[in-house]
Amino acid sequence: MKKFFRIFLFALIGAVVLGTFYWLWAKSRPVEISYETLEATTGSIENTSVATGKVSPRDEIMIKPQIQGIISELRKEAGDYVRAGEVIAVVKVIPDIASLNSAESRVRVAEISLETTRAAHGRQVALFAENVISREEMEASEAEYRRAEEELQNARDNRDIVKEGASKSTSDIANTQIRSTIDGMIINIPVKVGNSVMQASTFSEGTTIATVADMSDLIFIGNVDETEVGRVHTGMRVKLTVGAVENRTFDADLEYISPQGVETNGAILFEIKAAATIPDSVNIRAGYSANAEIVLARVEDVVTVPESAVTFSNDSTYVYLLVDSLAKPAKYERHDIRTGLSNGMSIEVKEGLAVGQKIRGNRK
Repeated sequence: MKKFFRIFLFALIGAVVLGTFYWLWAKSRPVEISYETLEATTGSIENTSVATGKVSPRDEIMIKPQIQGIISELRKEAGDYVRAGEVIAVVKVIPDIASLNSAESRVRVAEISLETTRAAHGRQVALFAENVISREEMEASEAEYRRAEEELQNARDNRDIVKEGASKSTSDIANTQIRSTIDGMIINIPVKVGNSVMQASTFSEGTTIATVADMSDLIFIGNVDETEVGRVHTGMRVKLTVGAVENRTFDADLEYISPQGVETNGAILFEIKAAATIPDSVNIRAGYSANAEIVLARVEDVVTVPESAVTFSNDSTYVYLLVDSLAKPAKYERHDIRTGLSNGMSIEVKEGLAVGQKIRGNRK
């Protein structure tokens, strides 16, 4: 039994030694390295910059009241189209007590004045009929009487305006009726019936009753990084991709670049605006998020290769050209080239390669 264990132990030690020598031999053998083989082709390359932003109407008009009061009626809702002058809401005036008392007092004073003037005018008419006074005095009395009537009417109109926001003579142009100032779509009505509103004045911007915009004139508003803003200029063509509209792109023309950048999360961004061309068949809502692809440079029908196959070293740019595909491994030799435009994936080769030539790619 002891003899068996001794033989087994010697056999195990021998196997370990042989395995160790085989492992060392295998590690010492050179590893065969193989690479992908790529081909120079003809293609087009675009260098683009992508700006994120949103689509908005060029003009958004905020409709504000000229009086203060309470919304008593809303005749329109968001999404409705309106014409200039069309009534959107009606405001019920809450009169100022002091102003109302003053207006009522003016009416009473005008009534007293009219009664006095009417009595005096009656006496003048009787005297003129008896040829006691001249026609000139009679005409002066008539004018005074008419002035008293006009003053009473003005006092009553003023009282009605203070109390109700309009008088009988101005009901057609009453500022209690909040009207649209442009043709367009109502994109927002932030108030409800019963809300108090403030008038627009020197000291207050007033309460916004509605926001009206011309949805046929849309622009893209976005931001471009400071590293790319120097390559962008007005008049450049822009391709818009709207997040809510799938599989569609829209043309736009860059028309504004902000002269001042704004720091956002440590980066300096410059605002840009581009006039969008949207077909009538596409319904775009204000505020849709969008991306604008700006073509900074483009070349067509040029020799291109994957940029990963190009090596940049100091002032040299080169690839490894395939010289023997039958060898194991295939043989490549360094070949200098001159490059042009790149889009990050492919690069233009201006000199040094022809279409169809094969080069070394990434390691397999």
